[in-house]
Amino acid sequence: MCYIDAINSSIDTKKPIMARTKPTVADLLAGKSKVQRTNVLAWTVEEAAAAEAAGVDIVNTGMSQLLPAIRAAAPTTFMVAGLEYGQFATTDEYLRGACDLYNMGIDAMYCVASLETIGRLAAEGFPIMSHVGLIPSKNTWTGGFKAVGKTAEGAMQIFRQVKRLEAVGALGAEIEVVPAEVAAAISARTTLFMVSMGAGAGCDAQYLFAQDILGSHDGHYPRHAKRYCDLLAEYRRLQEERVAALAEFVDDVATGRFPEPRHLVHMPPDELETFLAQLHG
Repeated sequence: MCYIDAINSSIDTKKPIMARTKPTVADLLAGKSKVQRTNVLAWTVEEAAAAEAAGVDIVNTGMSQLLPAIRAAAPTTFMVAGLEYGQFATTDEYLRGACDLYNMGIDAMYCVASLETIGRLAAEGFPIMSHVGLIPSKNTWTGGFKAVGKTAEGAMQIFRQVKRLEAVGALGAEIEVVPAEVAAAISARTTLFMVSMGAGAGCDAQYLFAQDILGSHDGHYPRHAKRYCDLLAEYRRLQEERVAALAEFVDDVATGRFPEPRHLVHMPPDELETFLAQLHG
């Protein structure tokens, strides 16, 4: 059994999962303002497989060595992989990265490069998801990790950026930590597929990190996140089990309790006698 099959087979849903087809760009745009999609960031194969089994519509992930396995683990999700800001310099480098992602079966690319670069990628037919509002990789320009667009002028700046992205051919944009009223008004006035990260239900999809949903870390949980379980406690319990088992192994070796006869292979007595005689010449 391969790794992906092992992960998927470990998921007991207690009920059959309805067959579905992977959403397309056309599906997302056709459902704009009509269907509220779910969007999850998954960094691991396990998270991606769980998103697939749970029926999440859109999975975001990074451009990592795990990407082919993550894609395989969530075959019916619309998958967005990041052309991470700072890992590429020129438009041609971004274009090569988009080609690589496309060849891995990725459905759209996340990109917060210049409008020129985004326009070039869009002109080549790559669906590009960009970002407005609080952009973590550029937060210094908006005063750090805090809400953006709380003034009329700030809200208009976000709207103008959305319209610029629309003009260069982007598919959509994440709108992060923007007042819900602002996000809803902007989403209603653009053809872009708008993804809300802490920006209310007036957009086209709701986006959270799987790590926050699962409670799998002990770092900061942002105000817009919602924890649905506490995997960190389970991870700690499992680590205690690992340490206890390994410590018992160490003690067994030191005291001679391991290995036991049942762990060994023995030679037939006559073969052993011949072998030892040959050793002694």
